[in-house]
Amino acid sequence: MNCRHCNHSLTKVFCDLQTCPPSNAMVKPELVNHPETYFPLKVYVCEQCWLVQVDEIERADAIFNDEYTYFSSYSSSWLAHAKKYADEMTSRLGFNENSLIVEIASNDGYLLQYFKEKNIPVLGVEPTANTAKVAREKGIDCIVDFFGSAIASERLLGKADLIVGNNVLAHVPDINDFVKGVKIALKPNGVNTFEFPHLCKLVEFNQFDTIYHEHFSYLSLTALKSVFEKQGLEFFDVQELPTHGGSLRIFTKHIEDESKEISPSVAAMLQKEKELGVDTLTYYSGFQEKVDEIRNEFLSFLLQAKKEDKKVVGYGAAAKGNTLLNYCGVKANDLIDYVVDASPYKQNKLLPGSRIPVYHPDKIKETKPDYVVIFPWNLKDEISVQHNYINEWGGHFVTAIPNLHIL
Repeated sequence: MNCRHCNHSLTKVFCDLQTCPPSNAMVKPELVNHPETYFPLKVYVCEQCWLVQVDEIERADAIFNDEYTYFSSYSSSWLAHAKKYADEMTSRLGFNENSLIVEIASNDGYLLQYFKEKNIPVLGVEPTANTAKVAREKGIDCIVDFFGSAIASERLLGKADLIVGNNVLAHVPDINDFVKGVKIALKPNGVNTFEFPHLCKLVEFNQFDTIYHEHFSYLSLTALKSVFEKQGLEFFDVQELPTHGGSLRIFTKHIEDESKEISPSVAAMLQKEKELGVDTLTYYSGFQEKVDEIRNEFLSFLLQAKKEDKKVVGYGAAAKGNTLLNYCGVKANDLIDYVVDASPYKQNKLLPGSRIPVYHPDKIKETKPDYVVIFPWNLKDEISVQHNYINEWGGHFVTAIPNLHIL
């Protein structure tokens, strides 16, 4: 296996989560007796460019298909984040009715709708037809395809004032061709922003559950500097965000574009990563042991609850929850009775691997569980406030990352 950016041979294993099915491949009840396909989930670090990555064992077009179950608009906090972004970018960069905003992985139109409200022309590029259909129902035009240099050359050559991609960069198997497409699609003075979970937060807070087959890469600014500069793009700003347990938002431009001043934040973040040791193998050592400690702690909690005849359920049929459950070996009719999720696209299906059933959140009121494990821990504040009625019967919320915590 070679690095997907620099082609260097990969030998250093960062984390090995054994095998599991794709984390968003929900199982229909009528297929409960059918087998699932499991794939290795092993993460490597490139000793040359420091890109952390999994092998593309499961093809991207098999994961992002017309039965994809993640719809962005079912999180109120994420919608608020998207609206704030649209307001800030419009104010900062002066977009108007003559501009074009392109979002890569536009999903159900959760972000572009806020630019459209300002009468700014928008276009989404989204490979999953079912989410693109929802966006089109909001009046948002979409190209239903994977973004890359071919699509950029055919449909977007030098047209975009802003290209935005939130939590998509990690999902790209051919990251070089993807960034090449950004270069092609941007106007000469255009701007690109990407948001992605920061590798340093994954390491610091033991966020191993954010590792799954959809995430081909785990990103630091250090690794991305090489990726973008190879395609003729450079950073001119970087912001730290609280989303997804700690993210970065990078701003890039054409290297030839001298109209934008490079913020000191870029050098500061690169220096911060260097001081942490991101460009050394030592930084990546010992993570597996931390992962196993979390697994053992979570299983001990579940087993003790079972021994005490306590009812445990889950909130959020999230990909990160499926990574945790599968690595811990938790199955249906075992230690967790069921999971609830606000998205109707996930309700009345089974979680991949564990086969735990997913219901509407009202199920919690019906069964009054003792513990509700919040799998999308990045949304724990939103979820615990929305469902604080569990206090009425003495119920508690629980998170397992970065360590077991009973709220």
